[in-house]
Amino acid sequence: AQPRHSTVVTMKTVLSSRTIEIPEGVEVEIKSRTVTVTGPRGSLTRSFKHVDMDLKKVGGNKIRLDIWFAQRKQLASVRTVCSHIDNMMVGVTRGFLYKMRFVYSHFPINVAISGKTVEIRNFLGEKRVRRVPLLDGVEYVRSADVKDQIELSGNDIAAVSLTCAKIQQATNIRKKDLRKFLDGIYVSEKGAMEAAE
Repeated sequence: AQPRHSTVVTMKTVLSSRTIEIPEGVEVEIKSRTVTVTGPRGSLTRSFKHVDMDLKKVGGNKIRLDIWFAQRKQLASVRTVCSHIDNMMVGVTRGFLYKMRFVYSHFPINVAISGKTVEIRNFLGEKRVRRVPLLDGVEYVRSADVKDQIELSGNDIAAVSLTCAKIQQATNIRKKDLRKFLDGIYVSEKGAMEAAE
């Protein structure tokens, strides 16, 4: 019997293209796949050199992204890059706000800011002080109207969400039953801030 040779056929899409509209009051500069977005709240720069694609401005208020002869994995990056650029535009016009709540059953969690570092004390009654540095461009506010809540805001969604993740992970519980010990600091609400009238 002849041995069967299995050949893996990978489909290539000739051209995958997507356009993004640039909102009013936002300037976008593209130079060798490095995108700089400037708006009322400031400026954000991000490099997309790791993705093989054509990225250019067309017609003054649109960005076109083309990927030629892409396989399935590269096609997935088209929408991802568009979402990143879209988030940059929202960041420089409205900004992003993440709200975090403290959850505890017995020992009240004490959170304070010292310079550019968030300090978490009395977590599960431990003496150890947990310190989380705020990333560049992230602002920390203790909510006045809601008990046990902090608000983190900024233009860069990656910096704001990463700071929140670090705060949440600083209160990870080890060597205890996680179904019983639910203490921690968790993200309760997230999204773009309301547009200033």
